[in-house]
Amino acid sequence: LAYVNREVVAFVEADFIYTVICSVLVFCFFNFRKRAKCFAGDVGSVSIAFILLFLIGRLIIRTEDFSWIVLLSVYGVDSVLTIIHRLMLHENIGLPHRKHMYQIMANELKVPHVVVSSIYMAVQAIIVVGYIMCLGYGYWYLTGIILLLCFSYTCFMKKYFGLHQST
Repeated sequence: LAYVNREVVAFVEADFIYTVICSVLVFCFFNFRKRAKCFAGDVGSVSIAFILLFLIGRLIIRTEDFSWIVLLSVYGVDSVLTIIHRLMLHENIGLPHRKHMYQIMANELKVPHVVVSSIYMAVQAIIVVGYIMCLGYGYWYLTGIILLLCFSYTCFMKKYFGLHQST
């Protein structure tokens, strides 16, 4: 977002983004490890999410281009498809669960959570770089990415969701 704010379109005070970056780096220093040193749990994650949603919302309003939502595509597709999947299973979506793709990777496949987070981060970063390189085709790019992520999610769940059901 700092790059977009500086090089593509100014949508917020740069100092705000740099302050958020410093905060997230400190948060990651204590939490991006096998055993968190200063666990912030849902409060920390939700706080960071609200800040990111605010920044992306400002960017969308400033540019009048909703395709910037691609900045949340990996997490958005996982969340929406998990809700749809739970509805298909006739589950109460208000109750806790462990059916997100990242949860199945960490819990059933025993992939360390730092590795799962790194995979999500790397995929999202590649998507963002691709989007910035294809700015003139934002909605086409967004559509293609959503379809690709939906296909990947579906293939993953077909292969590994049974592990979750057996636990």
